[in-house]
Amino acid sequence: MHIYLSMFGLAAVLFFSVTGLTLNHPDWFFANVESIDEAEGRIPAPWMHLDVPEGAEEEDRVDRLRVVEHLRAEHGVRGSLVEFYVDEYECFVTFKGAGYAADAQIDRETGDYLLTQTSLGPVAVLNDLHKGRDTGPAWSAAIDASAAVLTIISLSGLILLFYLKLRRNPGLVVATVGAAVVVAVVILWVP
Repeated sequence: MHIYLSMFGLAAVLFFSVTGLTLNHPDWFFANVESIDEAEGRIPAPWMHLDVPEGAEEEDRVDRLRVVEHLRAEHGVRGSLVEFYVDEYECFVTFKGAGYAADAQIDRETGDYLLTQTSLGPVAVLNDLHKGRDTGPAWSAAIDASAAVLTIISLSGLILLFYLKLRRNPGLVVATVGAAVVVAVVILWVP
């Protein structure tokens, strides 16, 4: 079981090990690559002023779905919609994805907008995947599954060690020293 779970979890171990380094040392891996693109356009005016019953909220007066799909179709906006703010004069729309953000500021009177898309490069994408930031529920489930597999691998390795009489004591000593080093670093050097 330990061998096959280890092979199954190999990609996860490698991914989280490498991205642990890219998170701790972004300057080693060209992490400061940033691309900012700005675009202008116009949303059709009727989408900004829907006919709704008297007393409705301002956000109900904007066809949010059409606005979002227009931005995606016209400018290739990606990521998840995280905010759609509407007031009397403007709309602010924000999308986020791994290593990516897009913000649109829309004038409700004219429909004119300014869209800013920021891409942070492949290292930022990997780092966001490592942290599970702006990656969606499917990736979150993959992280949870990886954590479960790695936990089982660790525990099955420890259990396996108890069945190997010649390696039991040296293995337990090494495991204890490793745990002590982690605890000491946390106690002594983590602010």
